[in-house]
Amino acid sequence: MKTDAVRGHLDGLLLAVLEPGPLHGYAIIAAVQNRSGGVLELRTGTIYPALNRLERVGLLSSSWESAGERRRRCYELTDEGRRTLAGERTAWDEFTTAIGSVLNPSTPPGLPT
Repeated sequence: MKTDAVRGHLDGLLLAVLEPGPLHGYAIIAAVQNRSGGVLELRTGTIYPALNRLERVGLLSSSWESAGERRRRCYELTDEGRRTLAGERTAWDEFTTAIGSVLNPSTPPGLPT
């Protein structure tokens, strides 16, 4: 799926995959891809700026962890991040309901709505 398709939803996707616990960047990319059945493939050039921004505004915190000889930055939700994720889910439900009402109206064609 094209990056443009997820542009307005990237924050929600990142917050959602971090809900169960801390992950490093490549694990975040893999989690999004796995949860989407392989449809969503995010690039490092897309997620790292978003993760840094989410951390700057207080929705994520991060720490450095060692994995063998390598160090990697792990991200996790803050309390504000959890509240924001709840709001993202509500907004998504409202959005999909509205779009679904237009694309798949429950009123049969030809009848007034």
